[in-house]
Amino acid sequence: MSAAPLGIVSALPDELAALLALVDKPTSATVAGRALYRGHLHGREVVLTLCGIGKVAAALTTTLLIERMGVRGLLFTGVAGGLGAQVRVGDVVVARTLLQHDMDASPLFPRHQIPDLGLEELPTDGALRAALRAAAQEVVRRPPAAVEAFGLQAPAVHEGLVVSGDRFVSSSAESTALAARLPHALAVEMEGAAMAQVCAAYALPCAVLRTISDRADDQAHVDFPRFLAEVASPMSREIVGLALQRL
Repeated sequence: MSAAPLGIVSALPDELAALLALVDKPTSATVAGRALYRGHLHGREVVLTLCGIGKVAAALTTTLLIERMGVRGLLFTGVAGGLGAQVRVGDVVVARTLLQHDMDASPLFPRHQIPDLGLEELPTDGALRAALRAAAQEVVRRPPAAVEAFGLQAPAVHEGLVVSGDRFVSSSAESTALAARLPHALAVEMEGAAMAQVCAAYALPCAVLRTISDRADDQAHVDFPRFLAEVASPMSREIVGLALQRL
């Protein structure tokens, strides 16, 4: 296997801090406003950083990790809004494919298609995805105690389409319209498909892990900071750690 590191990108500071606490003797550098932390996590060389919000931020961060840090692949972890009817708050979604729901170059190209690639849905890497899925299935069998405290049902693991766009989807009307247009979509967020597009251009593997924090509607989680600290970040840390050991 290549000696190049694996890039691990977190959407939020709490998630990054949870992973960074496990990294052995990290060194840091700042490039284009991004703090990049390099070290070893469960025996594997990694580079950790925050993504920034939105597709441009995700594309910039991904390119920096590839060009400046020489990563051999990328893993993204964060929270998302649930779209699929079966997806509940507290569940984990592993992206099989990613799509930009706000990409529309019609009538020149079909709606959602990325003209440079001729694709609407961007695939993730099978090996990374399988490692995340197996790790997530193990973690949800013993979820953080806060899951019960939040009154959530036992978390489930889903694999499928995750959609990204430069808009925070937070109304029932918008999430309903999005689900009707993309009925196979499990979750919506703001970065994953952009990372996947850059990785496709470089022919590098990527994977996306999302914990569902809300249903992308008017009933968004009332205590997001606590949910992030007590549910999403611990689950992400455990899942990523187990996945690295499986690779």
